[in-house]
Amino acid sequence: MKTLYALFSLLVLSLSSFVSVAEGFRTVEISTHQAALPPIMIQGPMPIEAEYFASLLTDVRMEKAGQATFYLGYFKGYPVVVAQTGKGLENTAAATAIGIERYHPKAIINQGTSGGHDPTLQVGDIVLGKRSVNASNFKTPFRDKGAGSAPLEWLPMDLLASAGSAGEGDSAKDAERIRYYLGDPELMAAAHAVKAQYERGKVVEGTIASGNFWNNELDRIGWLHDKFGTSTEEMETASAAQIAHSYGIPFLGIRVLSNNLTNGGHYDPSTATDCQAFVTLVIEQYIKHNKK
Repeated sequence: MKTLYALFSLLVLSLSSFVSVAEGFRTVEISTHQAALPPIMIQGPMPIEAEYFASLLTDVRMEKAGQATFYLGYFKGYPVVVAQTGKGLENTAAATAIGIERYHPKAIINQGTSGGHDPTLQVGDIVLGKRSVNASNFKTPFRDKGAGSAPLEWLPMDLLASAGSAGEGDSAKDAERIRYYLGDPELMAAAHAVKAQYERGKVVEGTIASGNFWNNELDRIGWLHDKFGTSTEEMETASAAQIAHSYGIPFLGIRVLSNNLTNGGHYDPSTATDCQAFVTLVIEQYIKHNKK
């Protein structure tokens, strides 16, 4: 019995000594969670409208989804996703939704080239999308067989006006309206803050029209300019704006005029790089403002 008591006492003493030594160690506590900054997503439909900006990123990795290619990296230390969306409303809408779901961007800028609707704008001028509009959503009034088509009499059609039909039924009349998507004020303010640094042309606010059309009819262009207030047209901004707004993501369209039929401005593909260079200034300003 004395022997068992002596062994128990020795065990207690040994454990006490171990605890004392352990308590003498220095310790450091490291959290396993570090909040990541949400990226800014820059969109361009074609390679010439996305690859210049992508080349400015560091630590780049590339991911693909459908028609879209995403370049993930850092622009001056801030996370940026450059999305080459592919041309057209459908490709852009899909790429926008995928980009939001995957990367959870803080803000989205859709940028690239466009064709002018405003005769006062020259090739190289930039339009900041105070508004964007889908210029391919129309309802045609009834015309009998053999009466032909009258595109300048088509009615605007708001597909989001109601859950009912946009063309027939009680809800159809409410859908005969133009839906504009407004540009984010904070992104717009960042663009205005740096517009004096753009040397290729002037930078103005305006309405960007989007649709899977390539309009070369001057009467059609003039009709859109008069009825919708359009400054320029392309095939992407309004669809990206629609998806961004549905997710509550700040959005701005920025489009450079690469041609303008209304005043004889010939196509110049070099404007695509000029637009991306301007967007880099906008992003720098936006980041600087948000850091404050």
